[in-house]
Amino acid sequence: MAKGASGLPGFRDFYPEEFAVRAHILNAWREVARRFGFVEYDGPPLEPLDLYTKKSGDEIVGQLYNFTDKGDREVALRPEMTPTFARMVAAKANALRKPVRWFSIPQLFRYERQQKGRLREHFQLNVDIVGETDVAADAELVAVAVECMRAFGLGPQDVRARVSDRRLLAAILDAIGVSAVQQPGVFAVIDKLDRQPNDVSAAKLGDLGLPMAAVEQVLALRELNDADRLRALLGTDGSVTPHIDRMELYLAHARALGVGDWIDLDLTVVRGLAYYTGIVFELFDVKGEFRAICGGGRYDSLLGQLGGVDLPALGFGMGDVVLGELLNARGLAPSTSPTLDVWVAFENEGDLAKAMRVATEQRRAGKSVEYALRPMQLGKQLKCATSAGARVAIILRSEGSAVKKDLATGAEEPFTLPNG
Repeated sequence: MAKGASGLPGFRDFYPEEFAVRAHILNAWREVARRFGFVEYDGPPLEPLDLYTKKSGDEIVGQLYNFTDKGDREVALRPEMTPTFARMVAAKANALRKPVRWFSIPQLFRYERQQKGRLREHFQLNVDIVGETDVAADAELVAVAVECMRAFGLGPQDVRARVSDRRLLAAILDAIGVSAVQQPGVFAVIDKLDRQPNDVSAAKLGDLGLPMAAVEQVLALRELNDADRLRALLGTDGSVTPHIDRMELYLAHARALGVGDWIDLDLTVVRGLAYYTGIVFELFDVKGEFRAICGGGRYDSLLGQLGGVDLPALGFGMGDVVLGELLNARGLAPSTSPTLDVWVAFENEGDLAKAMRVATEQRRAGKSVEYALRPMQLGKQLKCATSAGARVAIILRSEGSAVKKDLATGAEEPFTLPNG
């Protein structure tokens, strides 16, 4: 790159140290998804623009990297994976085994203002289940997200899964006299209860036409943080009871899956995207230093809207930017110091070919191996070995023998050279 040149704002260069963190995150994601029986898929990074405007409206164009291609097609770099996922599932809906359990790790692009935890590109784990309405699928989904946290060395003292259910919340709002017309606006206020003063929230609820009694009940939703309290207050309302039952069953399933102690019932978690239809959740660090680590939920109507197939579905997305920041802050990022299994050194300048044969044998045995690509003094070779993070050096002596040297302790032992 020319002197003074720099990359685009919001995009990252992954030097080996940064790439090690990225690889650590993506490898853990893949391993957890595999253990839960999910299979990986991918789609093109460039899609027709209307794939996204169909889902989010024309206003999303301002957040996209979009252009007209050489075939006069309106296209965009993918800002999310769900529309591509919906298209792919719809194309083979009848042939796919249900429930569909797919995951992907796409690189996504959004032309947004940079801020802590948000760049203009990122990698994201997408996990989706299609074709299952039972609440056990919702519990399975949150368990995948939580097990990802566990894979990084985080615990419930570090990260909490805040869970709600849009159907339960809508039933509660209906019970306290909030009309169906008012509910979308009330949802938007509830979604910001933790991020704006109470008086601001109260004023917005009043502007929506809610009487003061209903305003106070909406503001008190944050106190309804367990199923027992919900049942004590609303259990006699027949329209609310089935939703409390479902939430209790969900929490019981989560306990059976070993993640119950990570979960908090929090009715203020709405998820801003209007297509969610049921249980939703977000993962946050306990200290509140970062943006949401992960978010998702049930979206039973979206595949019909995007792909024309009427199948229930649920999923979540987990980005690498916030997660990487959290792991660094908690001292859980992987070591980025260089590591090498073996360095092959040689005393005689003419033994380069012999060093290559030894290196080849070691590499075929699965070890990472380097050697000096041109003759140099043995002491300098061993310095290079240490710099490369090698644990062991195989030293080819001038008289034809060889030793294996532990570079940490200095201990040596004879080494048998390969034939030839």
